[in-house]
Amino acid sequence: MFAEAADASNAVRAQLQQDASSVTAIGETLRKLQPRAVITCARGSSDHAATYAKYLIETHARVVTASAAPSVSSVYGISQDVRGCLFIAISQSGRSPDLLASVAAAKSSGATVLAACNSADSPLMAAADLSVELRAGPETSVAATKSYLASLAGIARVVAAWTQDAVLEAALASLPDLMDRSWRLDWSAALAVLESADNLYVVGRGLGLGAAQEVALKCKETCALHAEAFSSAELRHGPYTLLRKGFPALLLAQSDATRQGMETLARDLASRGVPTLLAGGGTADAAGATLLPTIDAAAEIAPILLVQAAYRLIASLAVRRGQDPDRPPHLCKITETV
Repeated sequence: MFAEAADASNAVRAQLQQDASSVTAIGETLRKLQPRAVITCARGSSDHAATYAKYLIETHARVVTASAAPSVSSVYGISQDVRGCLFIAISQSGRSPDLLASVAAAKSSGATVLAACNSADSPLMAAADLSVELRAGPETSVAATKSYLASLAGIARVVAAWTQDAVLEAALASLPDLMDRSWRLDWSAALAVLESADNLYVVGRGLGLGAAQEVALKCKETCALHAEAFSSAELRHGPYTLLRKGFPALLLAQSDATRQGMETLARDLASRGVPTLLAGGGTADAAGATLLPTIDAAAEIAPILLVQAAYRLIASLAVRRGQDPDRPPHLCKITETV
């Protein structure tokens, strides 16, 4: 896991160096399509990439984006009217039966299918109308790291091409070097807080919500740490009451309109004695919170940098907690659900 997460920047480099013409063509196709809605379909870490896609598409392409429930097609056998919609399927292997059933149902019901996958010869890529190869290369750790980060980069490339966003294109061009820098960040101050914890909330908002979901999942699967992800807004609707001394919160912020709220939340939690870790909070006063170093970057790519820094922390935390981050118990690399 450690080596693969460290190699994520090279996966993104490889992706950016190739397929420029095909990504440009995808952008042209989507502008002509003018989809009435976007539907994402994924499981696990790929579904967290889909959360990122939702916020990026809705804030840049301004098209409503929602997540499909694969069981509607694979278990209930129901087809939906998705004519004129873009259906985005995200997967590491491209072989899960429920994902493939959802793609088949979407195509037969009139959707244009875009696949983002790390396996070029997969059934998913063969079934798609449009495709983005993640180019993360072999990934042997059960916990997906570089393929997840490559998914985010691939999604951002498609959105930049679709919307012809030069600012986002420039941010993507700088991403691999920023990832190298982010990997070297020292988040070891969080180890003392998390090593003996039984529970953890990971909090994000907007473009960073998917990052919070991904970090929480990795804490569960590699560290045997019960972690749940919340939007900073949803946290106020009930879950907030559980946070107390001994129940830490890790806040992931990016430099956009959501940052101030995250900084305010960090101060509020710390004032209540909650062990509070804040990454990406800028220079704002977060008295009582432990500030984790981050790289200043555009909000659209900040979640990629935050997750990569978190992966390094989590790999170390797993070992500190007596776990093997490469081979979590009871889990397989490829999960084929129906």
